[in-house]
Amino acid sequence: MATVEVSLKDVMTSIEGALGAAVVDYSSGMALGTLGGGKDLDLTVAAAGNTDVIRAKVRTMELLGLSGQIEDILITLESQYHLIRLVTGRSGNGLFLYLVLDKSRSNLAMARHQLKRVEEQLEV
Repeated sequence: MATVEVSLKDVMTSIEGALGAAVVDYSSGMALGTLGGGKDLDLTVAAAGNTDVIRAKVRTMELLGLSGQIEDILITLESQYHLIRLVTGRSGNGLFLYLVLDKSRSNLAMARHQLKRVEEQLEV
């Protein structure tokens, strides 16, 4: 099992094109940890904003009567991918991993695979 800090370092070093990553509590919108980002990518603001995305999708699924769990949510921008992966382990209930990728330098399928691996090892 890996801590938040170790998991974020793993994400940033093992996923090609990673620009920033965060572990976020979506009940509060608070980032438990961030790594990367910069002046053009404020991960704390992004964490809070993406909390609203998760809440809206969960609410929509409830209204539609859909069962099952969200694995991940992908937002595609002109030059970036924003990947949100819910943490499903017993210690991660209410958390998600947030990853920003440089679209020109990343392989989305491999990033999703690596993020799933990190999520499975995360211990909070």
